[in-house]
Amino acid sequence: MTERENLLNLVPADAEQRLAQAMTELGQPSYRVGQVLRRLWQVPAASFADMTEIPLALRTALDERFSLPRLELATSQQSSDGTRKFLFRLRDGEAIETVSIPDGNRVTLCISSQAGCALRCAFCATGAMGFSRNLDVYEIAGQVREMRLLDPPIEITNIVFMGMGEPMMNWKAVDPTLTLLNDPRALGIGARHITISTVGVLPGIIALGKRPEQFRLAISIHAPNDELRQQLMPINTKFPLAEVIEAAKVFDRRVTFEYVMLGGVNDNIEQARELASLARECRAFVNLIPLHPGGSQGFVPTSGNEISRFARLLRGRDVEVAVRKSRGIDIAAACGQLRVERLGRRTPRAPEQDSDVQVA
Repeated sequence: MTERENLLNLVPADAEQRLAQAMTELGQPSYRVGQVLRRLWQVPAASFADMTEIPLALRTALDERFSLPRLELATSQQSSDGTRKFLFRLRDGEAIETVSIPDGNRVTLCISSQAGCALRCAFCATGAMGFSRNLDVYEIAGQVREMRLLDPPIEITNIVFMGMGEPMMNWKAVDPTLTLLNDPRALGIGARHITISTVGVLPGIIALGKRPEQFRLAISIHAPNDELRQQLMPINTKFPLAEVIEAAKVFDRRVTFEYVMLGGVNDNIEQARELASLARECRAFVNLIPLHPGGSQGFVPTSGNEISRFARLLRGRDVEVAVRKSRGIDIAAACGQLRVERLGRRTPRAPEQDSDVQVA
């Protein structure tokens, strides 16, 4: 028996073409293509059987040709502040995390691009668990699809690639996923509401800059000089800070610097001055992030007063800055924390193993 083609791994134009071919072969009118295409992402159906607007015989025929794989919800937790964390189990037993964060009339979904992470940043729970594999297109975009399949559904307004994994080290899947997230025939989320966060993987930044859509770029800086950044983020050896800043300067859209505040490590006055200099160099917006106490790998959060002081120092040097709210403190909301609790840690792999940057 021929293996069924996964329609959720295809960008809308390709899915439309496959469906059109199938409808022709099955002797179906062309309007059936639009009916099915709409049920892939816009108003997703859990299966072909649920597409009751098309005839039963056609549903059966399509199910024989195509697959619509789901992500299995293994567990979920809800915080008192409305933050919800989901652990999805994949077909090979791997698991990934997704977090929905309500804020007024916005709901941001933090999605994963890899199962685990190879980069081993010193303060990150995901890095501590080790790297398992890259996610497929349907596994990344499917995290948003599953929000629409919940009862009641969660209407997502913003997407951030800030979950498990380094998205620029899975560009071959992240690239078409961005199309699915943005295309009105799929999930239809505006490009300016989609942010890709990277530790500074230069080929990925270049590839993102070549796309015409106004996707947002966030760079995880976390230290204002190479010496400290090297200690916190081993990837700095391959992509040193000066090269990352240069890439941010030539990126034709505004860049955000992500900066996790580590008590007594990266939060002193001189480090604020160094960070301000880097931000001014590429006109970056700085997002100061309180360290989540869960999964903090032995680091201590900077106090609220010290974060405020650090922010004032940046603003005093003409840098725009925001302090991110701590969310989900009462649940395992630190990235990777819930997965580690359920599956345990894995032996870390080197970044070269199954995580090459795929740039066209």
